[in-house]
Amino acid sequence: MAKVTTFEAGYCTHLACMAQKGAGFNVCKFPARAWLIEIGIHRWLWDTGYADHFERYTQSGIFKLYRKVTPVYLNEGESLKQQFLSNGIDLASIEHIILSHFHGDHIAGLKDFSFSSFICSHKGWQKIKTLRGFSALMQGFVPDLIPDNFEQKLTFIESFEKCNLPLDLAPFTEGYIVPNSQKQIILVDLPGHAIGHIGAFIETDQGWLLLASDAAWTPANYKQLKGPAQLANFIMDDPIAYYQTLSKLNQLSLNPNVTIYLSHEGYL
Repeated sequence: MAKVTTFEAGYCTHLACMAQKGAGFNVCKFPARAWLIEIGIHRWLWDTGYADHFERYTQSGIFKLYRKVTPVYLNEGESLKQQFLSNGIDLASIEHIILSHFHGDHIAGLKDFSFSSFICSHKGWQKIKTLRGFSALMQGFVPDLIPDNFEQKLTFIESFEKCNLPLDLAPFTEGYIVPNSQKQIILVDLPGHAIGHIGAFIETDQGWLLLASDAAWTPANYKQLKGPAQLANFIMDDPIAYYQTLSKLNQLSLNPNVTIYLSHEGYL
């Protein structure tokens, strides 16, 4: 079965009530998580968290506003590149990076993995790839974080074999099998937060887990259906779809054999 290892590559801060209604006005940490997935000789990386490139490309111009709204903290040695090197993980062994979506805190480390190819939603990339300036900023996208040869090394999830999910994963019913994963990594659409936003069901020795990315920011978002502040709707691709996804996560969370992981589950 798949082995999944969690990493935190920096964090941003924001008001707790932005992530969860009624959580108060205290400023909280929201870690930028990424996951290393291993099956046999194959390795995938789920998102990249923050990296030094983020600071470089948001120091000036309109993208400086990104750091003003969500201050970012990345200490020496905290990027995934540095953590992998410190832990003896060969960067060249990461065959593919799966991108849940294109917000800066999920793609900032792409340029550190020159040996890897990339996997994402076709819909997400087609929507985002031409955005620049203010339009890109409004989508949380920093174009300079994308490697020059990105499209030459890109595969879309829609090209993967489609399958019906096990009944245990209801209300989710279908997904895309990642090649060479022995059907242990199945990608699913989690619409709402960003266009082309995806998650991954992964089968481990402890059962199924779902990397739900930014489909929620706190467990209470889906367990108690306490969504984020109304103001957060302005940065969502589709607020209606977002709450439909939350409802699905709520139903899934009732299954004790499935664990849900969030990219930014903060310390409220």
